[in-house]
Amino acid sequence: MQKTSTKNKYISLSDLEIYKLARQLSELGWQFYNLLDWQKKKIIGDQFIEATDSVGANIAEGYGRFHYLDRIKFFYNSRASLQECSNHWLELLKERNMITLQNYEQFKKISAVLSIKLNNFININYKLRNDKNIS
Repeated sequence: MQKTSTKNKYISLSDLEIYKLARQLSELGWQFYNLLDWQKKKIIGDQFIEATDSVGANIAEGYGRFHYLDRIKFFYNSRASLQECSNHWLELLKERNMITLQNYEQFKKISAVLSIKLNNFININYKLRNDKNIS
């Protein structure tokens, strides 16, 4: 768990901004997924929703780790899953007219914000590690 510097208390996972954004992506992705028929779910939908849900799952797992480098590894996995769902599967869904332009843009908007915040979070964890001189 992360300690806040100003209030000296722990932030729960559910209050962590990057986790909230990842959960928004999962909710939106699930809406797309549920509109697909069985065959489309099997071909593209399952991989899209697994990658989307993996973003939050890796944040949660990393957040529960004690060692900085172990924690950061999961945040990198989360970032990779974000790229997979947003820059590959979502693009295919759009190209194949399986989602609306509005849904596509909404997913991209959340993904862009999450990408920046996740990169910043990774950098902060590196900084915390270096400040404490922990391996």
